[in-house]
Amino acid sequence: MDLHFYIDHQTIYGEELVLNMVNPSADSMAEPTRFRMHTHDGRRWECVLQWDETSCPELDYFYTVVRGNDVVKSGWTMKKHRLDLNAKQATGYRIFDHWMDIPGNAYLYSSAVTDCIAVHDHTTRNRASSFAQTVRLKVRAPRLRNGDKLIGPGGGKAFGNWNPDKAPRAFEHTHHEWVLDIDRKKIEGDTFEFKYALKSDDGLQWELRNNRFVTLPEMNDGDVVVYELDEADFPIAPVRCGGTLVPVFSLRSEGSCGVGDFGDLKRMIEWAAGTGQRVLQVLPINDTTLTHTWTDSYPYSCISIFALHPQYADLRQLPRLKNKEAEKAFEERRRQLNALAVIDYEGVNNLKDEYLRAIFRQEGKRMMGTAAFKKFFAQEQQWLVPYAKYCHLRDTYGTTDFSRWENHPQWDEQERAALSDPASANYAEVAYHYFVQYLLDAQMQDAHAHARKLGVVLKGDIPIGVSRQGCDVWQEPRYFNLNGQAGAPPDYFSVNGQNWGFPTYNWDEMLNDGCLWWIRRFSNMAKYFDAYRIDHVLGFFRIWEIPADAVHGITGHFAPALGMSREEIEGYGLHWQEELFTEPFIMDWVLDRIFREHATTVRENYLLPTHDGRYRMRPEFDTQRKVEAFFAGKNTETDIWIRDGLYALISDVLFVRDHKDANKFHPRISVQLDFIYESLYDSDKAIFNRLYNDYFYHRNNQFWYREAMRKLPVLTQATRMLVCAEDLGMVPDCVPWVMDQLKILSLELQAMPKDSRERFGNLDHFPYRSVCTISSHDMPTMRQWWDEDCQRTQTYFNVMLSQGGPAPHPLPGWLARDIVARNLACPSMLCIIAIQDWLATDERLRRKDAEAERVNIPANPKHYWRYRMHLSLEQLMKEEAFNEDVRRLLTENNRT
Repeated sequence: MDLHFYIDHQTIYGEELVLNMVNPSADSMAEPTRFRMHTHDGRRWECVLQWDETSCPELDYFYTVVRGNDVVKSGWTMKKHRLDLNAKQATGYRIFDHWMDIPGNAYLYSSAVTDCIAVHDHTTRNRASSFAQTVRLKVRAPRLRNGDKLIGPGGGKAFGNWNPDKAPRAFEHTHHEWVLDIDRKKIEGDTFEFKYALKSDDGLQWELRNNRFVTLPEMNDGDVVVYELDEADFPIAPVRCGGTLVPVFSLRSEGSCGVGDFGDLKRMIEWAAGTGQRVLQVLPINDTTLTHTWTDSYPYSCISIFALHPQYADLRQLPRLKNKEAEKAFEERRRQLNALAVIDYEGVNNLKDEYLRAIFRQEGKRMMGTAAFKKFFAQEQQWLVPYAKYCHLRDTYGTTDFSRWENHPQWDEQERAALSDPASANYAEVAYHYFVQYLLDAQMQDAHAHARKLGVVLKGDIPIGVSRQGCDVWQEPRYFNLNGQAGAPPDYFSVNGQNWGFPTYNWDEMLNDGCLWWIRRFSNMAKYFDAYRIDHVLGFFRIWEIPADAVHGITGHFAPALGMSREEIEGYGLHWQEELFTEPFIMDWVLDRIFREHATTVRENYLLPTHDGRYRMRPEFDTQRKVEAFFAGKNTETDIWIRDGLYALISDVLFVRDHKDANKFHPRISVQLDFIYESLYDSDKAIFNRLYNDYFYHRNNQFWYREAMRKLPVLTQATRMLVCAEDLGMVPDCVPWVMDQLKILSLELQAMPKDSRERFGNLDHFPYRSVCTISSHDMPTMRQWWDEDCQRTQTYFNVMLSQGGPAPHPLPGWLARDIVARNLACPSMLCIIAIQDWLATDERLRRKDAEAERVNIPANPKHYWRYRMHLSLEQLMKEEAFNEDVRRLLTENNRT
C-alpha cells in the first residue's frame, strides 16, 4: 500500500528533509531506513512509500534536516512518531505530521513516569478500524492518569453533538499517544470542530485550549487520513516525587554478607514504597575489581561499563552448598562479616568469590545449559566475552598492567569464537565469569521489575570516567586518550582539585561512529533503571584534563578549550615572560614561607639555583609523580610536609601550557592564592584578573555549547530513562542553555547555590525540572554540615530557617525534620534525601556518631568506601512511628 507523508517545516537553501523509519520490534541499535522527501517551496515536504503492512504492522519514525549527508537538525528521537497500519479496509494512508522538538514536558514520556509513577492500563488497545474511509486523529496527552478516559466531543453526530456521554473514545496506542478513529461518512461537510476532554473520578475536564478545527481532503474508499495534532493539556497537577539516596553496598539486612546486595535492594524498594516514596537512587554498581584489595571499593572507577560487581550477588537466591561442612563454615564467616559496623571489602569479596566458585562447580554446568543462560549470552556476548578474558588474564598475571600480559596487550577479536564455544578449553577458563554475570544480571533485573511493580523509580548513576586499566580501555583503546588524566578543578570539595586518574575520551573517534560506545552503555543501563544521574555532566562540555605526571588536579586545564596565544595575552597588556609565567616560581622567600625550618634541606636536596635568586627543581624531582614515588612509604610528619610543599612548588605557575598545542596557554586555575601571583605588580594583577575572568567565564561559552550539542542529544535520547545531571562546580553559562534545550533535570542544593551572589539557595526558586537534595555521597551529611562551620550554620539558622537566638549543636531531630520538610516543599520534580538525613530526623534511630555516616571525602583519592547503615532493613521496616512520619512528610508536601 501507499504511505503518503506530509509535513510543514521551513528549511533554507541546500537543506533537505529526511524521513527515518524504524521497526519498533527491531533491535534498538539498528540503523533506521532513510527516505529523502521533496518540496516545491522549502516549507511543505512530502514523500510516498510503498509498504507491506503484513511484514510490519506498525512503524516508528522521525524527521531530520540534512545538508548533503550531514544532519543539521533532528526531531525528537526518544519518543518517535508512531503509525499503526491496522485499518481493515485500508489501501493507502495519508499522514499529516508536524515537526517535534524535545518538548518542555519530555520527562513525562520517560519510563520513570510511564512505567513506574503513572502506569496506564494498556489492556484495551486501539481497535482496528473497519470503516471504508477512516479519519484518524492522533494526539499526545502525557498528563493523563491511569483510569482516565480521553474522549473527543464535537459538532455533528460523529462526535456526539458535544455530548460527552456520546462522544467517541480515544485509545492509547503507545505511551501517552492516543488515537481516535472516526468514520468519514458520518462527518458532515469537509470541516469539523471538536475538543478533547477526559473523564476521570474527578469528573469531566476539558483541554486547556480553544476548539480544534480540521479540514479534510477528498477521500475515497480504502483511504485512511491521519492527523497528528498538537498536544492536549489538562489542568492536572505536575508530578512531584520524594525518595531516598543510598548506595547498594551500604544496605544491611540480617541475611546479607557484610555488604548490601541485590536482594537487599528489593527490601529497600519495599521500604521506600511502604513509606510513600517513588524514587530510590543508588551509586554505580559496575565491577571495579582491579587489585582484589580495598582500593577497589571506589565505585566510580569501573573496569567495565557493562559488568556488575560480584559483591552484589545475593547468595540467598542461590542453591545451598551440598557440602554441609563447607556451608556451615561459610555461614559462620558470613555472620562475622555482617556484624561489622563498616564494610570489610576484602573479606566480603573473598568470601563471596569462594562461595560463587563453589556454586559454579556444583551447579554451573546445569545452569549454563538452560535457555535463560543461552539467551543472556547471546544478548551480551559483545562485551561479556572480552570482559571474561580480561578477568582471567588479570588473575593469571596478578596485575591489570596490560603490557605485562604476554601476547595480550589488547583484546584480540580473533579469540572470540573459541571463548564462545562451550566445548573449547578457552571457554572453560572464563566460564566462571560468564556464570557470575548471568546471576548478577538476573538478580538486578528482578530488582528492577520489583521496583516497577511497586511504583518506585530506580535511579542509577553513570560515572563520567572509566578505569585506565579496565576492560573498556583494553578492549577499545581507540576511544580513550591515555596521555592525560580526568579530574575536577579546585572547588568546595578540594582546594587542590581532584585527580580521578581516568583517561579522557577521544571524542573525535567516538563521534565518528555516532557515539556507539555510549549508546550501548546507556541501553545496557536501561535494563536496570528508569532514571539516571549523569555524573559530572560538565565533562560533556569540557573535561578537566591533568598531565599524566601530575598528582594534584590544580595544574590541569579544560579540554577542549580555546587556549591563548602569546600575542593574545600581551593584547590584555600583560608583558609575556615565558620562563617566569610557565616554570615553577621558586625564590628564597617562597621556600621560607612553605618549608620554614626545612627550607635549607629543600634547597640542598631538591633544587638547583638558576639566576636572579630563582631555583628550579632537580630533574629527578621535577614532576609531582616523581616526588610521589620518592616519598612512597615515608610517612613521618616531616616527610609529608616536604612532599606536599614540593607538590605546591611544582604547581606554582601563572599559565599552564596546552596539552596539544605548545604555543597555546591557559591561566592556571586558582593561581591568585599562589606566590607567582603575589609577586606581580598590582597593575599586572588587575590585568591578569580581567584575562582570567574572560577566559574561564566568557571565552569558551559558545565553543563548549557546540561541543555538548555534538554529544548529549544523541546520548540523552538513546533510551527512555529520565535524565538527571550533576551540574555542580565551576559551571559556565552554556551549561543551563544545553540542559534547558535537552530538558535535563538539574541538581539543586540549598547549601551550594547556582547564583554566586547568594550564600544559600532559595528553595522556592528551584526550577521544577530539577532534583533537590540536602547532601550527596561526596558531601558531609546534614548533621556533619551543621557542625562543620558554626558561623555559617548560625547565619543559616537565623536567615533561612527564620529562627532566633543561637543555633543548637549538635543538630536536634526536630530541626533536622524541619529542614527536610522545607526541601520537600520546594518546586523540584524530585526531592531525594540521603538515608542518613532521613534518619537524622529521629534522635532515637540515628547513628550516635555523625562522623561515621560519611560516604566519601573527595579530597582523598585513596578514600575507603565502606559506609554501612547501622540499622538492618528488618529493623527499619518495623519502625512504624518513623515510617509513618516519613509518609506524613511526603503527603503534606504532595510528593506521594
